[in-house]
Formats: sequence, C-alpha cells, structure tokens
Amino acid sequence: EKAVFGDLDDPSNKLRDVLFCHRAIRAYWSGYTERCYYYSEKYMSISWQEVRFMKVQMEFYHGLNSLDILKKKLRGFSSVKCKEALRTSISVMRNAAAHSDWNYANKLCLLVAEQQSLSDDHLNAIKLYDASIESARKSGFIHEQG
Repeated sequence: EKAVFGDLDDPSNKLRDVLFCHRAIRAYWSGYTERCYYYSEKYMSISWQEVRFMKVQMEFYHGLNSLDILKKKLRGFSSVKCKEALRTSISVMRNAAAHSDWNYANKLCLLVAEQQSLSDDHLNAIKLYDASIESARKSGFIHEQG
C-alpha cells in the first residue's frame, strides 16, 4: 500500500484524501459500518481545509453511517460522538442545501427524517421522508426517490 499511495500520515500526500473517501463509501455500500466509520473519521480529520463537493458528499455518508451505528447500538462506538457526527452532518447539509437546494434538500430531509425516527418522532419522520422523496423527484434524482 505504501508503494502505491505513499505515506498516509504525511499531510502533503494528496492521495490519502481519495483513498480514505473511496474506502469509506465502499465500506458503507458493502455494509461494513465500523469500517466506514473508521475511514470517514480519517477523511474528516484531514480534509476540511477547503469545501469541495466530495467533502459535502462524504459528510452525508458519515451522517448516514452514524445513524446506522446508533440504530444497531454497536459496541465500541460512543453514542455521544455519533450523535455529534450526525448533528454536524445535518448542519453541513443545511448549508449545502442553502447554496444548492435542488442537489441537497432531499439528502438533508433524509438525514433529519432518520434522526426523528431514531428519537421516536415517527409522524415528523414520515413527513420528512415524503419531503425527501418529493425533493429527489423534483430534482430528477430517480435513484434517490426511495
């Protein structure tokens, strides 16, 4: 790995961003919650010097994964830390939706709906799930309509 990606502890190594991001998303879609959390944390710890599209997307996945950890009540993970990660993800998505509603409103609604569902506020969660689906439909994101 070091021969391909270089020193992953070196802050000037630009490939580590890509590696950690790719591994986190791959782990998320493969169902490896703990691994996704690990790489998401690594990515977030090195990548907030400037805001880019992929960082906002990664924050979305980090929020979804934190929700998954909270739902599964996985040992070895702090629920306080996961809830804070979720709040941060929602805040980042709110900011992103304020700048590009068509691209991020559905993702914001989904994160908040999941948060409401986790806190047993199912009526608000249902409204937010519907809003997320409607926003995705209006934006033409067929794959995100649930």
